Amino acid sequence: MEKREQILRLLERDAKMEAEQLAVMVDMKTEEVEAIIKEFERNGTIVCRKTVIDWEKTDYEQVSALIELRVTPQMGEGFDKVAKRVMQYPEVRSTYLMSGGFDLMVIVEGMTMKEVALFVANCLAPMDEVISTATHFVLKKYKQEGVVFGADHKDERRVITL
Repeated sequence: MEKREQILRLLERDAKMEAEQLAVMVDMKTEEVEAIIKEFERNGTIVCRKTVIDWEKTDYEQVSALIELRVTPQMGEGFDKVAKRVMQYPEVRSTYLMSGGFDLMVIVEGMTMKEVALFVANCLAPMDEVISTATHFVLKKYKQEGVVFGADHKDERRVITL
């Protein structure tokens, strides 16, 4: 794996990782790593750095749902125009063009299942381009963005010293 790709994969796993740490891990100088990261930020390869939160360990109530949309593509714009409309809602966390039985996958967050259901009924389903929807509520998150949730998770990798 190329060093630039290694840097991206390491940052994807832990956005807080410092250039000094990355430099040691990919066997480069810190200044080189800093320059590569700045380039990735400038050209849009690194879009943002974010924190993954286990909301189950907080007092905040939150419901997530995966909503599949079957839509009619727009002349000259395909699915992009519909996806852009859907993405504008603050409840929508992610939007993907999919292969298979549905065209778009939308990940939505709300305070309650009813709130999410009303969002689908009032905002997504009435769109002229939307043929049908299927809503799947997330009951428990085991792993998100490469991060395993749960207190019982134990890292069983062995430490190897030279």
